[in-house]
Amino acid sequence: MTERETLQANVETVRARMADAARAAGRKPEEVLLCAASKTRSAETVRLAASLSIDLFGENRVQELVEKQAANAYAPKPAHFIGHLQTNKVKQVVGCDLIQSVDSAHLLDKVAAEAARRGLVQPILLEVNIGGEASKSGTDPAELWALLEAAAAQPSVRVRGLMTIPPVEEKPGEARRWFAAMRRLFDEAADRWRGDDRAKMEVLSMGMSADFEQAIAEGATLVRVGTAIFGPRVYKV
Repeated sequence: MTERETLQANVETVRARMADAARAAGRKPEEVLLCAASKTRSAETVRLAASLSIDLFGENRVQELVEKQAANAYAPKPAHFIGHLQTNKVKQVVGCDLIQSVDSAHLLDKVAAEAARRGLVQPILLEVNIGGEASKSGTDPAELWALLEAAAAQPSVRVRGLMTIPPVEEKPGEARRWFAAMRRLFDEAADRWRGDDRAKMEVLSMGMSADFEQAIAEGATLVRVGTAIFGPRVYKV
């Protein structure tokens, strides 16, 4: 098969699994967006994928996002930044369709300042470290409320929801409890900010290639799938 045919077959398989998971949870398949996580993939591969039935792309590395945007690889699909964002790279990321990984007041201030400087309103998600892992970025669940308050006070950003990466499963199905905990936080945030456009809970981004069906069962509205679409990553030495 050609690369495009392989990608198409993989996307169709992922879509079918997403639809089955949604229906099993009493949800409509169209409620869940498919984000193709394109870390390490070439602009040409991304361009081929952009013609398929994915909803958007997610990029983990700032340099890759910038290079693929310059090559017009994502068109006509949106591109989100989904990786850990260092404050010295904020200027290169602000202006993308959505930053999913704002995880601290310091980073929030930098994003807001750059967006204000450009005269735009930057959509963001707040990243939550739901498992409390020292190795992962994300705000502590108990500190989410202060971060939400701070974000809502910034006129140059708009919170559209929450994002998380749970601990790696040691046993099959183990991630589901973390997704359930994240859904409870999401629902509480929606209740607290109901009717306030500054912090609207529209997007719950959770679930990747190994666990997206569990995430959908617990209410994910966006799943970030990389290897199940593109195959194993190949890193440059």
